[in-house]
Amino acid sequence: MPQTADFILDRLRQWNIHRIFGYPGDGINSLLGALDRADGDPELIQPRHEEMGAFMATAHAKFTGEIGCCLATSGGGTIHLLNGLYDAKLDHQPVVAIVGQQKRIALGSAYQQEIDPNTLYKDVSEFVQTCMHPAQARQLIDRACKVALTNRTVATIIVPEDVAMEEAQPSPPREHGAVYTTAGRTESRTIPEQSELRKAAEVLNEGEKVGILVGQGAAKAADEVVEVAELLGAGVAKTSLGREVLPDDLPYVTGPIGLLGSTASHEMVMNADTLLFIGTSFPYAEWLPPEGQCKGVEIDIDGRMIGVRYPMDAQLVGDSRDTLQELIPMLQRKQDRSWREKIESEVDEWWRVLDDRAHDEADPLNPELVVHELSKRLPDDCVITTDAGSVANWWSRHLKLRKGMSASLAGNLATMGPGTPYAISAKFAFPDRPAIALVGDGVFQMNGMLELITVKGYLDRMSRSPLIFCVFNNRDLNQVTWEQRAMGGERKFPGSQNIPDVPYAEWARLLGFTGIRCDSPDDLGAAWDEALAANGPVVFEVVVDSEIPPIPPHIKKMQAQKVAKALREGDPQTWGIVAKGAKQKAHEFTESVKEAMPGRER
Repeated sequence: MPQTADFILDRLRQWNIHRIFGYPGDGINSLLGALDRADGDPELIQPRHEEMGAFMATAHAKFTGEIGCCLATSGGGTIHLLNGLYDAKLDHQPVVAIVGQQKRIALGSAYQQEIDPNTLYKDVSEFVQTCMHPAQARQLIDRACKVALTNRTVATIIVPEDVAMEEAQPSPPREHGAVYTTAGRTESRTIPEQSELRKAAEVLNEGEKVGILVGQGAAKAADEVVEVAELLGAGVAKTSLGREVLPDDLPYVTGPIGLLGSTASHEMVMNADTLLFIGTSFPYAEWLPPEGQCKGVEIDIDGRMIGVRYPMDAQLVGDSRDTLQELIPMLQRKQDRSWREKIESEVDEWWRVLDDRAHDEADPLNPELVVHELSKRLPDDCVITTDAGSVANWWSRHLKLRKGMSASLAGNLATMGPGTPYAISAKFAFPDRPAIALVGDGVFQMNGMLELITVKGYLDRMSRSPLIFCVFNNRDLNQVTWEQRAMGGERKFPGSQNIPDVPYAEWARLLGFTGIRCDSPDDLGAAWDEALAANGPVVFEVVVDSEIPPIPPHIKKMQAQKVAKALREGDPQTWGIVAKGAKQKAHEFTESVKEAMPGRER
């Protein structure tokens, strides 16, 4: 007779879950046996660490729109999932976690590996319940999936080993307290009240300088965003999580915003008289206009998060696409296009600045040039991931994404670790699409190198198109180094920031993969061509200069003062920072002068 564990997997299948990322342990022996009997549906993908499995489940949700699912044993395995699950929670992705537990008879006895996951998971999971009876499994799976999908969050089911071993009860006994649930969920159309839509239209129609900011909540509304931007003569900036909403080859897309942002986005937002936020909870007030400068309209499906970042005159609680479709007929096309022309001019200038910055001399490689050269070669339909660190600056700014490309990172948690497992997960979901992870050496040492062993274990699934891990080798935890200077006013502390120099390309070759190492700008283009021509895993190690600063679009006075303090106190890289930082920032001034003198050659 089927066990409860078999029924759990069958119910997950009914929710279109056909892949589970998990690591074995005796607390889930029955679930592992059921996975063996399932003949690959759902299939178990075994990473090297439960945290990586949770990241992979989050990436699966991000890149496919389906529920991501991860599995861990009791005790330490359950604890290991947490970082990846917090990534899903903070980036609003539907993930269901299945975790093991000791047998019911042992609970409360301080038994080996006994922890209290109900308490531990209360913050990360919007729904967390223990399956105490085989007949309870049906409603717990159904409710977990409904909560995860509806609220775009994490839901967790705790399965004691003895319950998993018991005979399945697909239909509960017909008695008081029994609950009968249905698998499946239908989408609903969520739109605001007409009165609030009219108020929003009035604000946007009156605005003369409209700036739009989109986040991942606008992902399914790209066509509508384009139509609104055209009507209003507006530019569109993108948060890191909204990176793929609109392609970067549209002349009015100003690119990233904030510390990792562009000068074009900064100029647009700071000079706008009206802001339209679509599907974003961008949190940084210092990168938005002063309160009272702008009128605002915001669209968000979560009423708890609307109007909590900037004062808004109209708050449209609804799905981005549905709401924009209702709003568009109320909008008037602006006849004066001077604001749009200014934005497009600044976007054009920004791309020239990036080109100039990428070609600044460095020792040995300019990290910006690495991404700049990739951008020119991006394959159609590729998936591009990155990680926390200075590499996220170059990923945000230099990649010119086209329509059909996918890109993501751990946006709100900003944790180290997801870049590599994100790319691996994307490869499982889309084996024919090229996948490229841009990661720093610190995070690759932390957990990325071991996940190459996961790739080796599934090599037949990873070899239908390029899977590239581009590792930026600068022997420095570079983003934190710059944050110590700009935020803390502290000089670089080598004891915390320096990391070992590891032969990453050689590690790849040991595993039977393609390993490429580049430390010369003259060889960079050819090295990228070689990596992108591979059908299978590649570690592309680029030896880059840690002194190239991630210059923000506008240097705040306090940041400048703190960096100056750090340099006065004897930062070991003082002279390189001063020379290279000044040159990087000077490109903005140089391009402005060229723009003002159209008769001069550029």
